[in-house]
Amino acid sequence: MQYQSESSHSYFGGASSADPLERVVRLASGSAVVIFSVSTCCMCHAVKRLFCGMGVSPTVYELDQDPIGNEIERALSRLLGGGSSVPVVFIGGKLIGAMDRVMASHINGSLVPLLKEAGALWL
Repeated sequence: MQYQSESSHSYFGGASSADPLERVVRLASGSAVVIFSVSTCCMCHAVKRLFCGMGVSPTVYELDQDPIGNEIERALSRLLGGGSSVPVVFIGGKLIGAMDRVMASHINGSLVPLLKEAGALWL
């Protein structure tokens, strides 16, 4: 897993950057698999372990370890239509969703093809 900091000006373009939703889209398209997480969340831990167990190395943004993480979390909640906002997974720049959608994709067999298509899984 690659852990990234949201406050890094190279990722967010500094404080004068556009709205948080645009930041999410930019970050989500930066790697094959991107997980927006909170370091103390057990569901976030489970989804990170799922991907690592499959041999995928996701880029992880820990929202609770950054001063602008709350803004990003609110933007993610809007993307998901409200409710819980972490973990949120993007594969190939496309929103997969929260834990329930990721697990449903894993169980129904559609997760591995998505990972292969994004170049995150080779086997």
